[in-house]
Amino acid sequence: MSRKLAYLLGLFLLVSFSAQAQDKFELFGGYSYMRLDNSPSFNLNGWELSGQYKFTDWLGAVADFDGHYGSPFGPNVAVHTFLVGPQVSFPARVSPFAHVLIGGGHAYSGGATDNSFAMAVGGGIDTRLTQGIFWRIFQAD
Repeated sequence: MSRKLAYLLGLFLLVSFSAQAQDKFELFGGYSYMRLDNSPSFNLNGWELSGQYKFTDWLGAVADFDGHYGSPFGPNVAVHTFLVGPQVSFPARVSPFAHVLIGGGHAYSGGATDNSFAMAVGGGIDTRLTQGIFWRIFQAD
């Protein structure tokens, strides 16, 4: 178990980065953790990819895609979400941000599928490593 945790932590630190191009576009890719509070609750691990077009230095539009996977009770479980919405950020070396995203979700488990409305309200903190490269320290939705 500790070997898996070390691998995931290393992967998280290596790939949870944001890149900016010409101060108008941002791309983010990294590890993502999801906790489903069903009955019973369980955890899934996965990935997240998002892109943002900035209208101003503090306001942008985000498109966010993610996938989470696991086998908590035997059959494989997969959850994907596709979200869009506004994001506000404080442009600085350490840059906090907040967003409200809406869209859809798709879940698969043991041959059964379901589609539904999805929403994420949250934010995080990016910090600049070099010109145009940021590390996403934290994000919670």
